[in-house]
Amino acid sequence: MCYADYNATACLDCLSRAPAGITTVCPGSRSVRTMYSPCVVRYSDTPIPATADLAILYSVYDTIPVVPIRSESARAAWVPLMSKLTGGVAASPLRLANGSTPFPGSQRMYGLAQCTRDLNASECSNCISSYTDMLEKLFPNNTSGVINGYSCYLRYQVGQELDITLPPAPAPWPPAPAPAPPAPGASLSSKNRIVIGMCVGSTLFLIVLAFSMWLLRRRRNKAKLLEEEREMEEEFEEGAGPKQFRYRELAIATDNFSDKQKLGEGGFGSVYRGFLKEMGGLEIAIKRVSKGSKQGRKEYASEVRIISRLRHRNLVQLIGWCHGGGELLLVYELMPNGSLDTHLYSDPALPWPLRHDVVLGLGSALLYLHQDWEQCVLHRDIKPSNVMLDASFHAKLGDFGLARLVDHGRRSHTTVVAGTMGYMDPECMITGLADTESDVYSFGVVLLEIACGRQPPVARHRDDDVNRPLVEEDEDEDDVIHLVQWVWEFYGRGAILDATDARLTWEFDAREMEAVMVVGLWCAHPDRSLRPSIRQALNVLRLEAPLPSLPARMPVATFLSPPNAVDHTCS
Repeated sequence: MCYADYNATACLDCLSRAPAGITTVCPGSRSVRTMYSPCVVRYSDTPIPATADLAILYSVYDTIPVVPIRSESARAAWVPLMSKLTGGVAASPLRLANGSTPFPGSQRMYGLAQCTRDLNASECSNCISSYTDMLEKLFPNNTSGVINGYSCYLRYQVGQELDITLPPAPAPWPPAPAPAPPAPGASLSSKNRIVIGMCVGSTLFLIVLAFSMWLLRRRRNKAKLLEEEREMEEEFEEGAGPKQFRYRELAIATDNFSDKQKLGEGGFGSVYRGFLKEMGGLEIAIKRVSKGSKQGRKEYASEVRIISRLRHRNLVQLIGWCHGGGELLLVYELMPNGSLDTHLYSDPALPWPLRHDVVLGLGSALLYLHQDWEQCVLHRDIKPSNVMLDASFHAKLGDFGLARLVDHGRRSHTTVVAGTMGYMDPECMITGLADTESDVYSFGVVLLEIACGRQPPVARHRDDDVNRPLVEEDEDEDDVIHLVQWVWEFYGRGAILDATDARLTWEFDAREMEAVMVVGLWCAHPDRSLRPSIRQALNVLRLEAPLPSLPARMPVATFLSPPNAVDHTCS
């Protein structure tokens, strides 16, 4: 598929150069999908399912806010345009729709939506609707934005009209060949018998062939699954690591995974409370990965390979694992106080000494991962729900499903954006590159959330009075900005402590609080080259180094999408 906002020359050039690029990055691969700036190319030696891939591979936006999308006047233009594009792209044989609408300030907003032509109307509409929601969440204050994926493409901008090149219409099917003339002397009944016999025989042959192929594929998948499990067992059992449990042991420990033992549910499975009598009555937490979840299976293997080798007081301990018969189970020490996010927003408010202890514990865990272990571990999903609290409210970082091992000083190139919106370094969404600076960014956002008691999207009032309290019923009338930008406004006014969680009622050590908030801004600095290492951040948090000097106004970051191949996947 070529993107319609590129001209025909760029499209043909992209498609003609793609084969050479594919053979370079994916030599000998049987299944490849790759994205370039003007086009997307995909091939496979097996049928490609006509279902939408909703993953976002990269996004680009204009960083100069004029009229925020979430303002009432802008939404009056945004919502109808996105609705029109969603309906139009699904109804179009080209799976393409563009349009425009008046926008505040005597301007116009232009939009483009596009799907690959193999998607039916429902899948295409679902993909564009998902991207529309993401655009509004990612860029609530921007005048243009682009989201790319393997299945669909969505773009909007204010002011300049989009230059659209319509692709050629699908070529019509060739006419069916004329039937052969009847053989001389053949009777009507004889011809009918021949035709019926051929139809029945062909149908039976196709049924038998389809069943045989299904059976063969099922056996191959089963053999592949068994081979993967055997390889994982060999790798997991090397050295003194976590214990391999039998499924029956864990089923007994959780009352056969009953709902009353369920602690929670995530994107790739559920977590249950368990009780191991044979280990002295040890209480455990068991993550049960959803059956059939390919991403969950990848995260399961990644977590066992990485976390089983790590030893630190501020990391959740992996006790054991179990896989077999389609079940993937991870056994952890139970954290009696659950995750940090459940305490930040519950009553009574988590007191400052415990919050400060969590800050130092999380920083200590990252120092171990980034600098003190034999390899650098990039966590890639640091957020309050992944910070667990033991019986004494000491922080322990968990969920290493997205983690990557890299050599010290290296970056990790990922084929799919990984992490959680709001906590993810904006540059990672565009480049796909993760490093210690991107983990530090997430750490900074978490510090601000701990200090302010607010999640990353924050409502700012239209009158820009940062001292006015946030009232629940006023939220629809406010502009939504990121927590980093919101706190930076207080910092620029010389009143950063006014952004603290009101439920603390000023019961905190002012030096500790200021250090946490300023370090949070420092870690989340838009310019990654100006962010501290985790060791530098910890020195300030421990009051062993002076506070950094930051600009009064939050700098504006500019990102460029990567050249040549934006993303590729080989298998």
